[in-house]
Formats: sequence, structure tokens, C-alpha cells
Amino acid sequence: MHTTVAIIGAGPTGLLLAGDLARTGVPVTLFERRSETSNLTRAFGVHARTLEMLDARGLADGIVSGGARVEHLRLFDRIRLDLTGLPSRYPYLLITPQYRVEAALEERALAAGARIERGARLDSLRQDGERVVLEFGDRAVTADWVVGTDGAHSTVRRSLGLPFPGRSVLTSIMLADVRLATPPDDVLAVNAVGDAFAMVAPFGDGWYRIFAWDRRHQVTDDVPVTLDEMREVTRRVHGTDFGITEARWLSRFHSDERQAPRYRVGRVFLAGDAAHVHSPAGGQGMNTGLQDAANLSWKLAATIHGWAPAGLLDTYQSERHPVGRLVLRSSGALIRLAMIRSVAARHLRNTAGAALLALPPVVRRATGVISGVGIGYPGAPRAGDVTLRGGGRLYEALRSGRHVLVTPQPFPGYAERLLVATPDSGTTEAVLVRPDGYVAWRGPATAAATEVSRFLGPERVTSSGPAGVA
Repeated sequence: MHTTVAIIGAGPTGLLLAGDLARTGVPVTLFERRSETSNLTRAFGVHARTLEMLDARGLADGIVSGGARVEHLRLFDRIRLDLTGLPSRYPYLLITPQYRVEAALEERALAAGARIERGARLDSLRQDGERVVLEFGDRAVTADWVVGTDGAHSTVRRSLGLPFPGRSVLTSIMLADVRLATPPDDVLAVNAVGDAFAMVAPFGDGWYRIFAWDRRHQVTDDVPVTLDEMREVTRRVHGTDFGITEARWLSRFHSDERQAPRYRVGRVFLAGDAAHVHSPAGGQGMNTGLQDAANLSWKLAATIHGWAPAGLLDTYQSERHPVGRLVLRSSGALIRLAMIRSVAARHLRNTAGAALLALPPVVRRATGVISGVGIGYPGAPRAGDVTLRGGGRLYEALRSGRHVLVTPQPFPGYAERLLVATPDSGTTEAVLVRPDGYVAWRGPATAAATEVSRFLGPERVTSSGPAGVA
């Protein structure tokens, strides 16, 4: 079997990547070791920047409708972070289980023509300058390109010989899916008391996820979690156990902070947890992986279709590796602040935190990093949504999967790579927006032809007709 792109791992990161590639006509196959889909989930939070990226794929409205919004994110004790001022269509954290995001991304990928092979466990891979050979038991598959989205214990990363330096930050973390007799008033109930913390989040179907840690009871991952243990630590943290009545799933795991030094080796890439893992504080894991996929997908498609500027694929490393490092540091700082043992130190944390979060620049920076809205790339800031003439929006135009040129002047050509849109406001400026929602160039509309050719390569005559117009 041969496929142009093989993606190892059909979680959210792999599914978004597959859908993006398939919609451009790239043959792509996902290989997933699990034989069936699962409704078990660790991720619950979808941040504003991720919702914007889902909006650019026509998925945000459906996902938002099935979730619950958190406008003030509680960090610890009485410190809350106000998300309502985010410069986004989605000024909140959406609470919804990961499997709902996966279901929407899988439906999109399959509709675009991607293939998913389940029960396919990768043993190893090797590559030369022209192809990659993947071994699945006694079966070999070849691919032009491979992306490992196969999690923290990535076989792809191991086959590349890449280290995964870092360390464990939390051990004996407990997860439980439970029913509650008296659910919390807040959509997301979070607190920490020095020797323990607990978070309670709704599935939306009557079940709740409790995520908890207890410094007093540190055991190995294979020690079973009991309901009494969950009741005790939740009661200690929140003052109540919310009437835990039954559980459908109990588990224990540990959390690491690790990052691969390279996200690309030849024709093979890493994304999501295969490239970086960090503490669960701030709910960054799934979000960072999805944004890895959005960054890589259009660059890989451009390369496969033959119009990518020189060095474009290398910018995946230069743009996403620093973001992974930033997320490791920010989530690590949050979890260490939550774990402060001393009552005096916790009082100082709360006092200083409240004072800092009274300063607008600090709030903008903190909410921008946690939500992803404030994260950009060198020379490529995030593109805010703007209204287009006729009532559309920029992120609706991005659903074409192409670059979008927002310009007040007519612009012909580049039909297969460019969609031209007219701004609703009077301006002489043009903006070229990448398929992942970041600004490639901004300047006088009279200079657009030169800049478009710089970013999209020479125009080719195709049967697609003139540039699309939104």
C-alpha cells in the first residue's frame, strides 16, 4: 500500500491535519492502533484560538452548541481570570469533552476523502530521501510524508531516535467519571489547597469528570483509584464531595513536562503530544496539538502541490517549537503555584496575583497566552476576524482552505491558492492571511501583486478560472 501522507494516530491533532490535507486533494491515510472509537477523554477545555481555527473549518458553531461557556477562569482560591475581554468571537473557555471535538473532526476528514485504518499498530519506520516505509506487523506501507500524532509514547518519535527530555511534574493524578447528587454551581469548579487540588467538569449528559491530586497519597499509576479516595480529596479541596454516587471509569496517571528538540526529521514530522507534553494546568494539551496541525497542514499541502516557497516546511519547526516551549513554561508555572504548601506563601500568591490581575496589560498577556489569542509567530501575527463586504467574515472565507487576500482593489489570478475578499470598511490597505489564520503580509493594496507572488510563488494557468471572491 502507498499513500501520499500517512498520519499515525487518529486523535484530534491527526484528524484535523487529515481533514485539511484531504480537502486540498492530497491522498491521506490515518493509522490508529485502537480498533474502535472511545468516549473516554482527558481534555475538556477548548480555548478561544482553537475555536477560531474550528470556525475556519466550519465546525465551531456545532461544537459550541453542545458545550458550556466559562467566562471567568478560576486559577486557585479566589483568583479568577476574566476572559470576556478577549479580542475574539469566542471570549470564553468552552467546556466540552474531547470526544465531541474528535467526532466533528473525523466526520469532516472522512467527508473530504481521508481514510482511517483502525487496529493498525505501528512497529517502526525508516526513510530515505524519497519515501518512508512503515511496518505494521508483517505488513509494510510506504508514504511520501509521515506525521506522528501518536501521543506521549510516540512510536514515530522513537523510530526517529529523537530524545524526549524533561521530567515528571505530578504523579498519582486521579481521574474519575462520576454522577453527582449536588453538582457545583460553577460550570468548571477548580480549587487547590496546598496539599491537594480538584477540578470538576461536566460531560453535559449527567456525568462529570473529576480530576484530582493528593500530596498525602502518592502511589504508582497501577494502584486502583477508589470512590472513597475521590470523595475525600474532593471534600478537602471544595468543602464538599458534591454527592458522588457512582463511577463509570476510574484511572490514575502521571504528568510530564517534555519536548522533542526537533519536530521534523527528513520526511517525518511530529505534532501534538508526540512533540510536547506538559502539565494539565490551563487545559493547553489538545489546543496546542490542534494548532500544530493547523500550522503544518497548509505548508505540507503547498509542498505536495508544488508551489511552496523554499524553506516553507522548515517554518513548522521555527514557529511551533517556541510555542510548545511557552506552553510548557506557562502551564508549569500554574501547576507549581497551585501546589504551594505553605499557608503564608499561598496568601502571598493570592495577594500578589490579585494585584497583578488588576493591571490591564497583565490581564491581556495572561488571557492571551492561556487562550492562544495572544500567541503569534515572528512576522506573522494572528489575524482577527473582520467583516467582509456582503456580510461575510474573514474566518468564513478561510473555510476555502486557501490564502485569503482582503483588498479594496480587484485582484485576478491564483485561483487554486487564493481567495480574494473585499473589506467592509473603507481602506487602502490589503492583508494577506495564511490558511491557518495568521497574517502573511499587510500593506498598500497597490503592492499586493508583488507580495502575493512572494508568498504563493509564480502563478500557474489552471482550469480553475479566476480567483474566488468572497
